[in-house]
Amino acid sequence: MSDLLYTLDLGKDYILPDKETLRVFSGLNFALESGEVAAVMGASGSGKTTFLNLLGALDHPTTGKVFLEGEDLFAKDVNSLARVRNRKIGFVFQFFHLLPEFTALENVAIPLLMAGLKRSEAGDRARDMLREVGLENKSKCRPALLSGGEMQRVAIARALVNQPRVLLADEPTGNLDWKTGEAVLRLLLDLHEKRGLASVLVTHNDKVSAFCRKTYVFDRGELKRLA
Repeated sequence: MSDLLYTLDLGKDYILPDKETLRVFSGLNFALESGEVAAVMGASGSGKTTFLNLLGALDHPTTGKVFLEGEDLFAKDVNSLARVRNRKIGFVFQFFHLLPEFTALENVAIPLLMAGLKRSEAGDRARDMLREVGLENKSKCRPALLSGGEMQRVAIARALVNQPRVLLADEPTGNLDWKTGEAVLRLLLDLHEKRGLASVLVTHNDKVSAFCRKTYVFDRGELKRLA
């Protein structure tokens, strides 16, 4: 099976206020096939979230390339890259990032509306996705009326409603107690398996990484395979 998502000599630098260069990492090579899930670990500031943002084309690398389905993401123009993010990559964040003025159903429907679906069709598909994460009865609730676990389930539904090929999750259980977090993690991995996704989970929690097929750690600018 060929790699669905991979990088070649990926590097990222930041220019500091004093004009000095901060090198986060360089020369990273990473590959993931459909159906695989990888945990990425490391100390705070080691480059985990920067790496995830580059995989998802939320940020641009200083050097190197990211390929999704054999296509060089950063060879695309701005509009084409936005379409890839919307249709092929799902994002889940630690702090949910739900829009507070919208209901759960409306939050899940947003990627579909951005992709050009009619409101009625987007609503139907968002409702089906909420059913998959066990929240069909919460479709009319705004985030303030949901628990942390429920908000993360809505965020997972939003990430997957457009049937992406890749799922990128940044500390998806980090804002939850472990009992709630484990339930969310098991749901996420069940949906990963059903859809044959290539998934990357950034985490500091060994309990989370134990669920993953591959585990990597950032160590002094290098991405090392542990398992």
